[in-house]
Amino acid sequence: MANFEAYQEYQRIEDFEEDSPPGEEDLLVHVPEGLKGKHINLPITFFELIQFLFVVTFTTFLFNCVEYDVLFANRAVNHTGPAHNPLDRNKVTLPDAILPSQQCTQSIQENSWIIFLLIMAAIFWIYRLVKVFCNVLSYWEIRQFYIKALKIRMDELCNFTWQEVQDRLISLQREQQMCIHKKELTELDIYHRILRFKNYMVAMVNKSLLPVQLQLPLLGNVVFLTQGLKYNFELILFWGPGSLFQNKWNLHPKYKRAGNRLELAQQLSRVILLIGLANLLLCPFILVWQVLYAFFSYTEIIRREPGSLGARRWSLYGRLYLRHFNELDHELHGRLGRGYKPTSKYMNSFTSPLLTVLAKNVAFFSGSVLAVLIALTVYDEDVLTVQHILTAITVLGVVITITRSFIPDEHMVWCPEQLLQYVLAHIHYMPDHWRGNANKSETRDEVAQLFQYKAVFILEELLSPIVTPFILIFLLRNKSLEIIDFFRNFTVEVVGVGDICSFAQMDIRRHGNPMWMSEGQTEASVYQQAENGKTELSLMHFTIKNPHWQPPQESSVFISHLKEKVHQDAQGGPSTQLLLSEAPLCSSLLSNESASGVRSPEDHVSHTNTIQQGATKYFFIISCVGGQHTHTHTHTFQAVKGPNCSLGLE
Repeated sequence: MANFEAYQEYQRIEDFEEDSPPGEEDLLVHVPEGLKGKHINLPITFFELIQFLFVVTFTTFLFNCVEYDVLFANRAVNHTGPAHNPLDRNKVTLPDAILPSQQCTQSIQENSWIIFLLIMAAIFWIYRLVKVFCNVLSYWEIRQFYIKALKIRMDELCNFTWQEVQDRLISLQREQQMCIHKKELTELDIYHRILRFKNYMVAMVNKSLLPVQLQLPLLGNVVFLTQGLKYNFELILFWGPGSLFQNKWNLHPKYKRAGNRLELAQQLSRVILLIGLANLLLCPFILVWQVLYAFFSYTEIIRREPGSLGARRWSLYGRLYLRHFNELDHELHGRLGRGYKPTSKYMNSFTSPLLTVLAKNVAFFSGSVLAVLIALTVYDEDVLTVQHILTAITVLGVVITITRSFIPDEHMVWCPEQLLQYVLAHIHYMPDHWRGNANKSETRDEVAQLFQYKAVFILEELLSPIVTPFILIFLLRNKSLEIIDFFRNFTVEVVGVGDICSFAQMDIRRHGNPMWMSEGQTEASVYQQAENGKTELSLMHFTIKNPHWQPPQESSVFISHLKEKVHQDAQGGPSTQLLLSEAPLCSSLLSNESASGVRSPEDHVSHTNTIQQGATKYFFIISCVGGQHTHTHTHTFQAVKGPNCSLGLE
């Protein structure tokens, strides 16, 4: 039932994403990742319960209580009686096609499959109702913590930034010592508590440990990561039955010992197999729900705005691949949101002359037919009563909208290298083989894995119930030993925080890469190094977001070295100074002030074309990072509600 909950849970309207084009938020569905606090999620969850009831009830009604022969006029209906006008006796009305309630109930009772599905739906709905009740209690606890401990009224909360709330939390720890094993909480401690499991997921994607890249015949390398698959990964690793963590804060001690790694790998393999089989058994029910929910959600949108399916969104894989260690949800959403427009421009710069010509001709022929049909309906509206005329008008409109999306802007200038640099200014990660190859279709295809079509996203979510069991059973099981070794080798215990992923410590000495200005400062082997400079970039990002944080010695040396490099380049000439002064992150490096209070313009990007290997890779970091404001404050409660911590409400 937990697996079924995953698929139902991510079938919700996406939560006002900043990385989506305006006006298309209602097209996306996925599990909210904390962009809004629980005080916002509660009404959303409540209305989801109502939506679930509506979908189940309405679908049951459509399948059992409607006479479609009458509705489609395949069977004549003759109204008799003095109350009816003779001219209207053969006219079909909507009530004529609806069965009487007694007959409808009898039809449902005679169908054993319908009864079984309704019982399953009722059990699931009650389970969700209990969860909503528990969330209400949790929200009340959070509310009391803010009012009594942090001295923030609920009506004032929306006016506080995350940094202000975090400062109050750190001050409160000094006064009341909520975490008894530490005198003071640091900013990094708070982030570790909030992002404990997410940092593990980011690290596993960074080290290519999760089987999300598939080699398929004809299609080649395909990235497949859906909310349902991600939910199952987290269920297996973090909080489900047989997971590696014994509670929310600590890895089970047996996984920290190397002596029984083979036995533990076999146990994990069995757990994955059982969950994979559970997904396989639930697949038909989940798939039916997916299709029904998609039908009810998208039919009107496709009819009204079919071109919205051709828009793009950051893929779930992209969000994990591009996420820094210790980057909160609102920070990630803001950064990717600012990178949406430049990435869209880069992807749209690739056009096919043959496809463009074909699209123009299809649009011409479709538009001609549509123009005639519209003219006829204007002349005589009775034309609409002709069979399939309205359908033809709708289909032709959809075809024209879709084909126009393949016709490029006639004023567009082909400059893929510059556009890719603008993209890099926000996403911060770019494989070396992209440099100088921005005009290649291979590079575009790799960017498309991070920035997918919404239609592809919807299709993947629909296929997820079918594909997920096979990925778990045939691919993830083969990674069992590697997963066991990963958690043993890259888990450290932090006093007052619990077990965390060692990559999240952003330790240059342990996980740095010598190609990223860490030469002479890191002792990491290839296995220990984070890929694509993730350690260095995460360290710089966290330092800018939290200027009062005191990093360890090795990290301080790295930051000082980078600042020195920036100062040197700032003195290199007027053009270089202008470049550096326009980058918000660089401005922070040039001063001791934080960029936390600065909101960068939407299109604020750096204009560097000199991205090279070695020491000059710091330009990846100097590229625009942007602002960091948000009103997400449930994080605070998560940060203090942990092992050996009280809420300080007395």
